[in-house]
Amino acid sequence: MAPSGKAFDLSKCARPNILALQPYRCARDDYKDDGRNILLDANENAYGPGLAIANAAGAKSQVSGVEIDLLGLNRYPDPHQEELKQLLCNFRNTKVHTTKCLSPRNLFVGVGSDEAIDALLRCFCRPGQDKILTCPPTYGMYAVSAQVNDLQIEKVPLNTADAFSLRPKAINEKLTADPAIKLVYICSPGNPTANLIRKSDLEQILNHPTWNGVVVLDEAYIDFAPEGSSLAEWVTEWPNLVVMQTLSKAFGLAGIRLGAAFTSPEIASLLNNLKAPYNVSSPTSTLACLALKAENLAIMKNNKQQILDQRDRMLTKLPRIPGIGRFLGGADSNFLLVEILDRPEGGKPCNEIALALYERLAESRGVVVRFRGKEFGCEGCLRVTVGTEREVEKFLADTRSVLGDLLKQRHGINGGAAEDKNEQEANGILA
Repeated sequence: MAPSGKAFDLSKCARPNILALQPYRCARDDYKDDGRNILLDANENAYGPGLAIANAAGAKSQVSGVEIDLLGLNRYPDPHQEELKQLLCNFRNTKVHTTKCLSPRNLFVGVGSDEAIDALLRCFCRPGQDKILTCPPTYGMYAVSAQVNDLQIEKVPLNTADAFSLRPKAINEKLTADPAIKLVYICSPGNPTANLIRKSDLEQILNHPTWNGVVVLDEAYIDFAPEGSSLAEWVTEWPNLVVMQTLSKAFGLAGIRLGAAFTSPEIASLLNNLKAPYNVSSPTSTLACLALKAENLAIMKNNKQQILDQRDRMLTKLPRIPGIGRFLGGADSNFLLVEILDRPEGGKPCNEIALALYERLAESRGVVVRFRGKEFGCEGCLRVTVGTEREVEKFLADTRSVLGDLLKQRHGINGGAAEDKNEQEANGILA
């Protein structure tokens, strides 16, 4: 007879903050990739990996120049990733922001940027005592990771009156008033706001006269911003700056899960000391190193330029559709944040119409974007990833058609409590 486990009570055994945790929801939680949908919701690179593909038909299995020792997979990977770190340094040593050079001693690499986000919390924050500061609207994993680590979150919202700019004076006032805040997470370009943070604003926080903490700059989308925008090399000037990056976006390698944190050698050493021993797999390391070689950097830059061209096309053509409002934030990323209005002309941002457009595009047209109407300062907004030329063409045509129908039916889609429930569920998907 199996033991009954009468004494076991999960509700009392597990940590209370984990029992109360609202998990991160990703793009595929609501609309799956069925091979037919046009996915403009997860800010992936629709042009694919920045790698020299031997031939289109063999793209799934054959990549020119890739040498992965399958028989060697019985061995653990390199725990230090020196070659990969040096290639990342070579790529980011632009000499735009400093004359100093990054070296592998300035780097932590891990499983996407999310590992760095969590590692920093574990490194600097005591569960149940310390806090982090975020600037909404922003990336949802900062809050999820903080809750996992039993940390409180202080918030200083971005300035909606100034294109979602940072508010350094208000942030510094919070830091002065509360020494329990150990980390400030800042997204640049912002997600979902797509705007670069001003370097001078960041410098004001780094220069705080009394705060003993770390500024974490998340540059996941930095390669879609103007050349020279990355502040990765600036960590050689500031002992309390961490700059996170990823190969998931411009490099088109979301599937290999490779992220990096540039920082001082001292902080990098702490992060490397606390990580799992072999956190980056051999296939991931091989593909990442290949992507950072000259031949494949040229492919990445070509794919990026195609995305920028389509971004310009969306900036021009989307506002011509009746019922489309302003672009909010900036245009420094591979996505745009746009208002959906309640009238074809002269309307105001409307969550009801935005949510209905989001759902109908996905369910009847196979075009998946993101509803962002419940985030701070984003009423009536959709976030749209820039796709290929064909994908953008379909998105524009289907948006014109579906939004036109919704606005004609405006007085017939007031769904009351059911619509509120749908809106809540849609808003639960974090960027």
